[in-house]
Amino acid sequence: MPLPEPKVSVRQMGREGEPLVVIDSFSGKVEELREAGYAAQYQDAGAHYPGLRSWADPGYLDLRRPLMIQIMQRVFGLTRGVQMDASTFSLVTLPEEELSPQQRIPHYDHESDKVIGIMHYLLGPESGGTAFYRHRRTGFEAITPERMQAFFAGLADDESEFGMIPPRYHHGDNDWFQMIDEVEAQPDRMIIYRGRQLHSGIIPDPAALSADPRKGRLTINMFIRGR
Repeated sequence: MPLPEPKVSVRQMGREGEPLVVIDSFSGKVEELREAGYAAQYQDAGAHYPGLRSWADPGYLDLRRPLMIQIMQRVFGLTRGVQMDASTFSLVTLPEEELSPQQRIPHYDHESDKVIGIMHYLLGPESGGTAFYRHRRTGFEAITPERMQAFFAGLADDESEFGMIPPRYHHGDNDWFQMIDEVEAQPDRMIIYRGRQLHSGIIPDPAALSADPRKGRLTINMFIRGR
């Protein structure tokens, strides 16, 4: 059977207008990808990610190779080629009371404009999508090398003024951050954005998080680096 035709939209986020690409029906093979995720061997993802990860074969991107090349070149300006930095099945598992301070706020993946984040949802809205943010004190929506020092100084000032953020998964507005966009999870929906964007996963029901990939918030996360 032929693959379903993907539905692609591109929008600009917030005041800074950074692009967000949303592709529905990306692979046409979401059940196969889920099965691969069920069979994967997971390990602790480290201090930054609140859960488990396992390598995911990125070869299925070749199903949409012309589309991906077009997006990387036309939307993100990566005209000299790209390389895959990371490709993982991911499971958010950490109970809210165990979140570190840095896991309670929106984050960015990399300050370079040539590092592109990809989130491929394998489940529906009940698993939670992704939200994007503006840091109120600085007004930053993307953290560039030139902004890093001011951003971290701003976070310290936030903590001094407002106190430590309680241990919960961030979603919506608070004294520190304002939400500028969000995407609902849908099976086989992919979003693509620059890794420097402040963002956070949406966790609708933290009590339902599980280390069992058949029950938990299973996604595929990738990072692509342009030359």
